[in-house]
Amino acid sequence: MSIFDQGSLDASSLADLHAIASELSIDGYRRLRKAELIDAILARQSGDPAPAPAADAPAPAAEEESEDRVAERDEAEAPSSRRRRGRRGGRGRGSREAASASEDTRVEGNSSDGESAAVSTETDEAPAEPEPEQLVEGVVELLPGGSGFVRVNPPEPSDDDVYVSAAQVRRCELVSGDRVSGPRRGPRRSERFASLVRVDAVNGQPVSELAEAPRFEDLPAVFPTERLRLGSEDPTIKAIEWLAPIGRGSRVTIVGPARAGKTEALRRLARELVGQDDLQLWLVLAGVRPEELADWAGVLEPAAAAPLGASLEARGQAVEVVIEQVRRLVSRGAHAVVLIDSLDGVPGPVAARALASARSVGPHGPDGRVGGSLTVIATAAEPRGGETTVISLDAILAGAGRFPALDLVESWTLRSELLVGDAAAEAILRARAEALE
Repeated sequence: MSIFDQGSLDASSLADLHAIASELSIDGYRRLRKAELIDAILARQSGDPAPAPAADAPAPAAEEESEDRVAERDEAEAPSSRRRRGRRGGRGRGSREAASASEDTRVEGNSSDGESAAVSTETDEAPAEPEPEQLVEGVVELLPGGSGFVRVNPPEPSDDDVYVSAAQVRRCELVSGDRVSGPRRGPRRSERFASLVRVDAVNGQPVSELAEAPRFEDLPAVFPTERLRLGSEDPTIKAIEWLAPIGRGSRVTIVGPARAGKTEALRRLARELVGQDDLQLWLVLAGVRPEELADWAGVLEPAAAAPLGASLEARGQAVEVVIEQVRRLVSRGAHAVVLIDSLDGVPGPVAARALASARSVGPHGPDGRVGGSLTVIATAAEPRGGETTVISLDAILAGAGRFPALDLVESWTLRSELLVGDAAAEAILRARAEALE
């Protein structure tokens, strides 16, 4: 949650303060004067109860219609090209997005006669000439209130991001990480961001096909056949790539005793995977030392974190929430990698479900379309069972500073020939055999 101070709130307009109060669920905020509204926002973010509005406070002259009421009205009316009125504020990571444009639009799908969706402002001014559609593509980031933004340069926010209404999020069942495309319109009065007119495609699939997408549990799993691109000169990464190759859809554990370097190996893998456009990367920290949270800064921001001191249930929920979200992405054709540190910090059934979710999706559907992939790379004291790749680290080698510290005998990849070819797979077997002599 963004932290607002007195100065930034004093400089904000009343409309922006209403948007912030709406996201903070402050009751009766529209009946508060500006000074009272600022006090209520500061009280709410500090954990104190917000002051209740006076019973005789005057109602606003033109109270804005909530987006939920507009959505209910949409369901009751027959599909047609018609105008909508309503406005709802959106809030992002910082105070800049918190003071972003309130939603001045209602966007609906194509009408029965093929006309485009109608969009109206909360004013009664005459409609202007329709703007030419400008297409936008980016990654969805949802906000606590149900709306969100299309990040055109993920993961960092920018002024070019496009606001997505909560109604569109619900209609298309969007989740954070979905890559969407569609036309946008420029910001209007009192708005700071452009708005998405409609969603045309999600993860490369037309919206019309989303309802036909199979459940994740029904997707066929096949052994990975495409390697993750690493190409690093780091000795540890080179050793992993050569001796225990990882494919898209692999089920991987990095194992070893304490101080063997499991977390560091995971962090080095993350550095090589960050920024690959066709790959979505997610990090979950469960039961790690509080000091280790800072070590990930500048590498990858955790999607969920429940460090040492959090309950076992909280750690398990952190893993489950991310896995469930990524499963939905993969069922729509996305390629994702989930990094978990560590499986030892979560309940056994949660760890088993997280690993079992990893898969390379094989051909399915009437057209035999090949789906996405979910790769899970997790640290653990020892193999959990069911892996397709195990990266075993030697604590003695790591303690002596001898890198790479891979245990050649205990590290392996199942069906490695599918990733590296028959000749390279035979070379790996020869190297393991020589290590045993």
